Amino acid sequence: MSSTHSSVRREDLRADCNNCFALCCTAFGFSRSVDFAEDKPAGSPCRHLGSNFSCTVHEGLRPRGFRGCTVFDCFGAGQVVSQQLFSGVSWRERPDAQQYMFSAFKIVKQLHEMLWYLFEAQERTYDPDAAHEARELASTIAALIRGGQAELFSTDIGALHSVVRAVLMEISAEVRASYFAEVDQLDSSIAAGVDLAGSDLRAHRLCGADLRGACLIAVDLRGSDLTAVDLLGADLRDARLDGADLSAALFVTQPQVNAARGNGDTCLPAGVAAPPHWLVR
Repeated sequence: MSSTHSSVRREDLRADCNNCFALCCTAFGFSRSVDFAEDKPAGSPCRHLGSNFSCTVHEGLRPRGFRGCTVFDCFGAGQVVSQQLFSGVSWRERPDAQQYMFSAFKIVKQLHEMLWYLFEAQERTYDPDAAHEARELASTIAALIRGGQAELFSTDIGALHSVVRAVLMEISAEVRASYFAEVDQLDSSIAAGVDLAGSDLRAHRLCGADLRGACLIAVDLRGSDLTAVDLLGADLRDARLDGADLSAALFVTQPQVNAARGNGDTCLPAGVAAPPHWLVR
């Protein structure tokens, strides 16, 4: 498998909360909204956090107004920071290391998300040179994480992200072209970064479309074929995906799917699972 070369597997990019010091419940802040029932400052523990770093209201997060918690995914950064970078010593045991741990978590989450995309890019491209470039970038990122805190904090993450973005865009263009980009070229509304919130896209032929970074909040995609549609960074909150086929869509993540609405007939890419709330109506 291509990801072996980087010493990190795609399976490693999954949250293991039992080996994390609840970093998502502490490092990040949130404001009261439809996704969160209350305010929480960044860098402070959630008031529902238990002494063993577990959520005391985990089974009732959605009914209690914490939908945002059920959408979040750290791509496995939590356990890496907790157990590898900080050697299994929690922020409660070492209050002086708290802010370093939280900062490292935010960085590693970004790096792991890049790895998620790069692993897929290696598998989707038809170009051996492009696959090699994606593989080398994945190896560089994995080595950076293994390098420890000093190397992590001294790295220009923005510059690295720009390099990764360029590779992903190149591979996306290649893959989408192979599906003949069936999206109606006369419809300028179907494009990267556009705001399509609330739109009914069921009548559109979307295969090969570039919807990278698009606002797809509450769009109706029921029954749609999203083969080779680039969804990197697209906002799929409350998007209706019942019966849609995302099995060959590009750069789909678990958080995107968690935020959307689907059912048992929704086809998802390998490595992305239907969230429990899809089946609870």
